[in-house]
Amino acid sequence: MAEIQTLVEMGFSKERAEKALAVTNYKGVEPAMEWLLAHADDPAMESGQTIGSNTTASTSSTDTAPSSATDAASETKPEEAKSFKCDECGKLFKSQDEMEFHAAKTNHSSFSESTEEKKPLTEEEKKAQLALLEERMKLKRKEREEKEKAEALERERLRIKSGKDLQDARLRLQEQEMQKLVEQRRREKVEDQKARERVRAQIEADKQARKLAASGQTAPPAAAPAPVPPPAAAPAPKVSYEQARIQIRLPDGKALAHTFGAKEQLAAVRLYLQMNAQEFAQEDSFKLMTTFPKKIFTTEDYEKPLELLGLVPSAVIIVSRGQ
Repeated sequence: MAEIQTLVEMGFSKERAEKALAVTNYKGVEPAMEWLLAHADDPAMESGQTIGSNTTASTSSTDTAPSSATDAASETKPEEAKSFKCDECGKLFKSQDEMEFHAAKTNHSSFSESTEEKKPLTEEEKKAQLALLEERMKLKRKEREEKEKAEALERERLRIKSGKDLQDARLRLQEQEMQKLVEQRRREKVEDQKARERVRAQIEADKQARKLAASGQTAPPAAAPAPVPPPAAAPAPKVSYEQARIQIRLPDGKALAHTFGAKEQLAAVRLYLQMNAQEFAQEDSFKLMTTFPKKIFTTEDYEKPLELLGLVPSAVIIVSRGQ
């Protein structure tokens, strides 16, 4: 746990850190730190001290040998190691966990046992450690707040950019519809002009025939009127990759179809769907995908042209509601 590592880094043993967190119901490093500082001199916190005191009592109650024999045994008995020492920086550690943590943090590799006992923290050292802990917690809170602020700014930037792209696509669609309407009216005007010319020619021919009949002249056989050519059919659209015929299948089984320019962005298809399907007019969480090959379009894909996404000359796009 991160709390245990923080307490070990501050000089407490792993056992003390675990006990402090358990006693304070795992409410965080600061309550555990305060508890450890308040019980720093409690002999019951050190298992070695308890064992040592029991051993001393047992020895004093059962020792019947002469004092000379005890002195001889004490001379030959080596001193007990009470701590671990870093040979590179001279720092003492109460437990092997503290020593291993120090080695991982500093890359020191030379350690030895020491008979010197690690002294408990003084009041000044306790205050310094507590101040250091509070400073670290402030830095972490500040880093988290800055990160959240940066993420919020990035989300707002993407939202503004998406709105601008949708507005541009809407304007392009309106321009295309207007151009189609102007072209259709131009064709209708040309056809009306041709029809009026044919009617005037027929009226003029009827007048000439009536004049000849009134003067008693035989009207020459009217030449067979030239067959009026049928209105030219609109040429079939050339199969080219300048256009993309997109069929949009809705979740309820209905379908929409529209022809887009091959260089138009996928955002134009999304906007067309919102303009022509009421259930998606105010919704932004739906997804667009293809089945062959299977692909779910991402936010970056909406800025790519249809020809780059492989949607020309025709494609089927399926709409699914997002989570």
